[in-house]
Amino acid sequence: MEIHDMFKATPNPPGSPGNTSSKSSKSKKLDEAAERVLDYYLNPKPADQSSNKSQGPQLFMVAPDIDTETLLANASEDLLSISAIAANLADDVDGSRRSVILAISRMADGVHLLVERAMDRLEVQATI
Repeated sequence: MEIHDMFKATPNPPGSPGNTSSKSSKSKKLDEAAERVLDYYLNPKPADQSSNKSQGPQLFMVAPDIDTETLLANASEDLLSISAIAANLADDVDGSRRSVILAISRMADGVHLLVERAMDRLEVQATI
């Protein structure tokens, strides 16, 4: 009877997966830190609105009682301004910079169309 050695193409992984008791203290701390970071960015805790505390200094703030139509109208005007500024600036540059600036202008135009469509839908809902 012959005994043949079998060759395994992949090595065994270090430690057994899912065995948390074998994890080192440093590894556990790294896992906990990663979990805190992910929770901070992906599952933020709601701000305490009763105390009016903000997470940092805010230079600008949108008033909470402004209606949606007014917000969209202002966004629409701002997008038109961005597009006009970019188109004007494109006249002063050449080459790839001009292409980038024109792309910004066209993107602002596209988003402006989306905002206008949203305003149209609000208008239709208001008449129903």
